[in-house]
Amino acid sequence: MPKKIDDRLLVGSETDDDACVYLVSDEIAVIQTVDFFPPVVDDPYDYGRIAAANALSDVYAMGAVPKTALNLLCFSSCMDLAVVRRILEGGADKCVEAGVTIAGGHSIEDEEPKYGLSVMGLCHPDQIRRNNTPRAGHRLVLTKALGTGALSTGAKADLLDKETEQRMVNTMAKLNKYAFEASLGLQVSASTDITGFGLLGHMREMAGNDGDITLELDSRSVPFLPQALDMARDGILPGGTYRNRDYVGDRVHLDKEIPMALTDLMFDPQTSGGLLLAMKEDDVDTYLSTLRGMGEEAWPVGRVLPWQGVAIRVI
Repeated sequence: MPKKIDDRLLVGSETDDDACVYLVSDEIAVIQTVDFFPPVVDDPYDYGRIAAANALSDVYAMGAVPKTALNLLCFSSCMDLAVVRRILEGGADKCVEAGVTIAGGHSIEDEEPKYGLSVMGLCHPDQIRRNNTPRAGHRLVLTKALGTGALSTGAKADLLDKETEQRMVNTMAKLNKYAFEASLGLQVSASTDITGFGLLGHMREMAGNDGDITLELDSRSVPFLPQALDMARDGILPGGTYRNRDYVGDRVHLDKEIPMALTDLMFDPQTSGGLLLAMKEDDVDTYLSTLRGMGEEAWPVGRVLPWQGVAIRVI
């Protein structure tokens, strides 16, 4: 990638942040991201909702409000246009919920369908949230239960009951808008969303490379979707789980008492996962209470410690 040539690019490809940030003025920063992928569920409308929620999530993770989006669509000329329409309707309805205007887009012919969004958001430059700036003493809070990778794999083999499958779909389609809005005004030192690298993969990015802090994760506090542990115990896991283990490597220390199925789900690649926030301990109860008032939930799952000799420690 070419090196940054514009000093107004505050966040670019040099880091593992969730989106790029461009300074427009002393009061306005533009956040830009793009994400699209093949279907993760059979229903085209649900697929559209999930893909849109996933793309919008990066903007919330950066501490910004999404404003406009462009559709990105690949589909075969043999595909029924009614199916294409339902995919776009799902994405459009999710953008309406987010208060985002779809201003256009682009489509190409491809054998495998793919859909997503390019999203633009805005925030004050002082409010930008980075993924690798957690402060020692802050708590880690997760806003969606894990297990969508394992459950998606199980769904392909018809191993899920209908209630669990719908719960999985609803979790992936849920916007991180509410988790973000509930955090406004609180002291959040770092923020990211949990997607393809899994919980521990994104924690690796949050820990950074400086050796200043250790992220401690309490395995007993991590929430999982129904049947996810059953899938993991039976080895029903996506291949990305093992790639994520390799990616995190020796930067994580796993307590030997933690069952393998549990650690597998911490590496499980998520689609449209929740936010992982590092926030001041005194703000955690306020945050959880605000979310409950919105009909949402979150889970304190760990803390940020001074350097303990390893980037991530799972107890």
